[in-house]
Amino acid sequence: MAERDTVDTWFDPLCPWAWLTSRWLLEVERVRPLDVRFHVMSLAVLNEGRDVSPEYAARLARAWEPARVCAAAAQQYGGQVLRDLYTALGTRIHLQKQKPGPDLYGPALAEVGLDPALAAAAGRDDHDASLRASHAAGMRPVGLDVGTPVIHAPGPDGAPVAFFGPVVTPAPKGEAAGRLWDGVLLVAATPGFYELKRTREQGPIFD
Repeated sequence: MAERDTVDTWFDPLCPWAWLTSRWLLEVERVRPLDVRFHVMSLAVLNEGRDVSPEYAARLARAWEPARVCAAAAQQYGGQVLRDLYTALGTRIHLQKQKPGPDLYGPALAEVGLDPALAAAAGRDDHDASLRASHAAGMRPVGLDVGTPVIHAPGPDGAPVAFFGPVVTPAPKGEAAGRLWDGVLLVAATPGFYELKRTREQGPIFD
């Protein structure tokens, strides 16, 4: 049996690019010996003190809510619940286009067997310390001049190599997903590799 790798991915629940990357990684699990672990980060935390447009500032203010719900769930039940909770939240946010709020959080929590009362965490700061700690664990190895998604892929010596991305749309399926993962492992094994980028010419495509 092939040895299984582990990849850790950090997501902000409102980020469509993190959603697409997460769907790609779950597809990779089907075609490669890989286990995906999910962690919450926050674009609101990342952009604290930065000069952003009023429109983006309003979006960041709302971004606290689902991230806090995820942090509260992880504190109460353990980080393993984030895989299914993120799917429940992301399906509503990105595919069904529901507006973030209590009417979204409570049903998403209940769908995956978690206490729907945790939806109240969206409006409180008592889980912010754990949210910030999770955020810092994801961002520290990759730097603060990137956003979400962030992944920590296995490096050649077993130590994780942190990357922003991959940013991809739509999320590859089947063997195409596996080949992209093979490429991530290739660059992770290349000493001194830092960046490969081009201008995005289309928005996120959900299917």
